[in-house]
Amino acid sequence: MKRKIITTSDGSKTIQIEDWDEQYHSKHGAVQEAYHVFIKHGLSLFDHRKISILEIGFGTGLNALITLKEAQKLNLEVAYTGVEAFPVTKEEVAQLDYIKELGAESLTAEFEQMHNSPWERPISLTEKFSLQKQQKDFMEIEDSNSYDLVYFDAFGARVQPELWTEVLFQKMYDALSLNGVLVTYAAKGSVRRAMLSVGFKVERLPGPPGKREMLRATKTASEQGKG
Repeated sequence: MKRKIITTSDGSKTIQIEDWDEQYHSKHGAVQEAYHVFIKHGLSLFDHRKISILEIGFGTGLNALITLKEAQKLNLEVAYTGVEAFPVTKEEVAQLDYIKELGAESLTAEFEQMHNSPWERPISLTEKFSLQKQQKDFMEIEDSNSYDLVYFDAFGARVQPELWTEVLFQKMYDALSLNGVLVTYAAKGSVRRAMLSVGFKVERLPGPPGKREMLRATKTASEQGKG
């Protein structure tokens, strides 16, 4: 499918799939959305500890780069797994210019390594941040009790409804450790009901620019095993 680079409302760029009229990040602000959904309501729940993160939709690497940047402030040691079926090209990454947008020039080498590193092999980007990229369909995920935090950043239900069903959320529930958290920009009632049906405790939270709400789901002790 044809892809092009577009500028979002906060001045940061993202990739648009023209056939779907769908973007990798919010057209209302790619960087703002990433910080609001995945950092403010996800990563910031953890500090001064070691955590494992699973990203559903590694895509441009924006969420991973921001997490690397913010984990240093939170004194976190992070093992980051990014799953992506259709990797973006190095040319597309260069056009997005996220290092400059984030003022993260000190992480230029690490961001380049994120995209240049081989798939399926863990690498250490810093002493406290490791990355493993996995090129596969989300439905192939079979992890169990492995992650503290899931960034659920798949394409929207309008274009890929199969990614927002009980089947995939059961996989996410199983992949999370007890008290693990999943955050996503989505807020549809059908998505919330799918999360609840597999055992998650679900919160509606204020959404990023352009969205009224978002969802955060937790695998709690009282809910464990319902899936």
